Amino acid sequence: MSGSAPGGGNSIVFDGVSVVYPNGTRGLDQVSLTIPAGEFVVVVGLSGAGKSTLIRTINGLVPVTAGTLSVGDTDVASARGRRLRRLRAEIGMIFQGFNLVSRRSVMGNVLTGRLHDQPWFRSLLGIDTKEDKEIAFQALERVGIVEKAWVRASELSGGQQQRVAIARALAQQPSVVLADEPVASLDPPTANLVMRDLQRINRDLGITTVVNLHFLDLARRYADRIIGMRAGEVVFDGPAAEADDAVFEKIYGRSLTAEDVTA
Repeated sequence: MSGSAPGGGNSIVFDGVSVVYPNGTRGLDQVSLTIPAGEFVVVVGLSGAGKSTLIRTINGLVPVTAGTLSVGDTDVASARGRRLRRLRAEIGMIFQGFNLVSRRSVMGNVLTGRLHDQPWFRSLLGIDTKEDKEIAFQALERVGIVEKAWVRASELSGGQQQRVAIARALAQQPSVVLADEPVASLDPPTANLVMRDLQRINRDLGITTVVNLHFLDLARRYADRIIGMRAGEVVFDGPAAEADDAVFEKIYGRSLTAEDVTA
């Protein structure tokens, strides 16, 4: 894949992208936007606004109905087979529910981020190279949890499990990281810790980072740029500093209240 920034990021370009689900629900409605390589973008909006649809089109988990979408020089909609696998290998995905194998160790979970780079027989036999282990350790060090490497994932707190999920994504050595509601199940202090991890990784490694959040105040605190969505459309796109109370009303359809602000 070309189109990478010196730090390892890739640009993302939506051009008139629409997504219509089989039941007729419109997930995205002619979305056009460009995310430059290395940018930290937070997408905000109500449930059903199109946030998850937007983020999941980027790695082909949700197919594009109309328009074009590219990551670097790869056209996502036309990517199939090996090309699609290679695209997904270069895009780290972080989920709200962590998606860890609870009975496996932290290290075992992080090493699954290296499977795309292994011959099939190594994957089948569970043989990890010294290089893969070093990459996994470095990823754990970046999120400050290397001392838990041999602990079972089930023994960790929610915040620690999410940091393991971030380390697993980093072990892929991605050009893009997508985080779909990564702090929705966490308390406010832990949510801030996870957001700081993502922000630091973006700044240190130059990985293009796209995060979905429910809370505008968290987005304003950590994002370079905020994209506000409502009913599948982009209703705000600008610097985090410009996302004021009027923007909140445009995105959420009501005025900002104390309950909308996290600690």
